[in-house]
Amino acid sequence: MQLTDIGNPLVFFMIVGFIAQLIDGAIGMAYGVISTTLLLFLGVSPLHASASVKAAELITTGVSGASHHFLGNVQRTLVVQLLVPGVIGGIVGAYILTRVDGTVIKPYISAYLILMGLVILYKAFRTSQAHEVRPNVVIPLALGGGFFDAIGGGGWGPIVTTNLVALGHCPRATVGSVNAAEFFVTMAQVATFVISIGIVMWQVSVGLLIGGVLAAPVAALICKRLPRKVMMMLVGLLICIVSAINIYKALT
Repeated sequence: MQLTDIGNPLVFFMIVGFIAQLIDGAIGMAYGVISTTLLLFLGVSPLHASASVKAAELITTGVSGASHHFLGNVQRTLVVQLLVPGVIGGIVGAYILTRVDGTVIKPYISAYLILMGLVILYKAFRTSQAHEVRPNVVIPLALGGGFFDAIGGGGWGPIVTTNLVALGHCPRATVGSVNAAEFFVTMAQVATFVISIGIVMWQVSVGLLIGGVLAAPVAALICKRLPRKVMMMLVGLLICIVSAINIYKALT
């Protein structure tokens, strides 16, 4: 399947964006991972896939962060701790991606996405007591999360959210705060991509954007009630299966 096989790309990516943001806003991860995995499956280069997803996320993360703030899911101290290292990691990752051959890196990006899928599956079965996480732990998580999020088109949530929750931080505050900080990380990534390669694949970005904006308030509302375990298992399996297909296509 290729992008040219889709009858109405805008509507198609609106649906993808809605589903991806519904999951991301509710469990704190997977918007970029799901969207990028699908774009790679459709034959889009890693650079253009990541750039298109990040362009759409610029608005969806803003709406999602605002929704979580309105519902009291945001912890300001944690957002501040995530901001600077997350932005730095995002800029470095985006810059490196613009300098790498997409054909060469594609199977590695898919392998990374499989790892993210496995992380989601693993975290679905982990439980812990809520407590504060030290800044010296948050900073490297944000730095790595921003970097790999730009390189792979997704990973901020799976890296930052899952580890903070696993370390014992309050799940509701973690999801809301990570979503709020993601807006600024995404802004830095998009600026880097625009400076390096300009604006590309507008139909993908606009479709993901519209669908994501529609889903963001709904996702924030159900964040407090959604059973996470089954959702995380399904998302993890989906990412692993599609990414494995992407690797097979890239190597044959």
